[in-house]
Amino acid sequence: MKKFSVTPWSVSGNVDYDKLIKEFGIEAINEKLLERIKKQTRDLHFMLRRKVFFAHRDLPRILDEYEKGNKFFLYTGRAPSGKVHLGHLLPWIFTKWLQDKFGAELWFQFPDEEKFLFKKNLSFKEIENFLNDNMLDVIALGFNPKKTFFIVDTIHANLMYKEACKVAKKITFSMVKSSFGFNETTNIGAIFYTSMQAVPAFLPSILKKRNIPCLIPHAVDQDPHFRLTRDILPKLGYYKPASIQCSFLPPLSGTQGKMSSSKLEQETVFTIDSPEEVEMKIKKYAFSGGRATIKEHREKGGIPEKDISFQYLRMFFEPDDEKLKAIYENYKSGKLLTNELKEILIEKINSFLKEHQRKRELAKKQIGKFLFKSF
Repeated sequence: MKKFSVTPWSVSGNVDYDKLIKEFGIEAINEKLLERIKKQTRDLHFMLRRKVFFAHRDLPRILDEYEKGNKFFLYTGRAPSGKVHLGHLLPWIFTKWLQDKFGAELWFQFPDEEKFLFKKNLSFKEIENFLNDNMLDVIALGFNPKKTFFIVDTIHANLMYKEACKVAKKITFSMVKSSFGFNETTNIGAIFYTSMQAVPAFLPSILKKRNIPCLIPHAVDQDPHFRLTRDILPKLGYYKPASIQCSFLPPLSGTQGKMSSSKLEQETVFTIDSPEEVEMKIKKYAFSGGRATIKEHREKGGIPEKDISFQYLRMFFEPDDEKLKAIYENYKSGKLLTNELKEILIEKINSFLKEHQRKRELAKKQIGKFLFKSF
């Protein structure tokens, strides 16, 4: 198998998630843990049932605390650098489920300095435009405004910087070098950045003057930041944050890596795409697991595991297990053709985006409800 690479800034190669579990030192989510979650939530999100969220750090400890009455808070985020696409929504939708099931507060960080520090040609003005736009997509998912707090690094610097300095004092250059591959050409802002990303993992504990557990749902490529956070926070007197990691929504082309705003636009479905754009992208670019001819497909059947349309249904757009099973069996048997499978996905995406875009428009008047008031 071709070598793969997973870092907080790039993903390449055909990711072997079993190997990644070993390399990152995370734990696979097993059936025993799923049953324990289900005991609290009554049902399991389909992303858990289907191993889209596949690994964790210290999730049993979070459940221990919850069962004792020490409720946890959630922390996730988005570094604004472009339009939001379906891959970004995947962990946020699961985070919304966690908020609803556990009644948890969510602290959503927008580290608007990250892309300025790590991307050569992105200005703060451009980032500000993306920031305001990206907030609309988060709000449109239906998070509880009374329990959801947006923190923006440059806006809330007065709240975060002192705490980030406390974290930074405990992190050596050798630690970030080994975690991220930094060298003598790395700008010092990038070296300091992880200290700011650590702050939301204990900020509610500071504000409420009591130690509160933290659970971080995120795509697995962000794990290196939080490994450092877990090392440092006990030294400052706070809980190690727990985390739960998801796999990547692949690009439409079926090429290796993950869906990305910075790749070719035809490989990516954005939340602001029109129905016509979605239809064109799926029909033209979604990698098929079908056979070369209809005759061969009818005889041999398709390969759902390789088909991007099926993978999008499995990971995102078909929560009903029985319906997904029927699609799988019909495609594998050859009864369902590739163009028919694509039509199913197109209808699902456009139905979702129609409602999402409606709520996104309404969100333009709601940003103030979500921005944390620290002044």
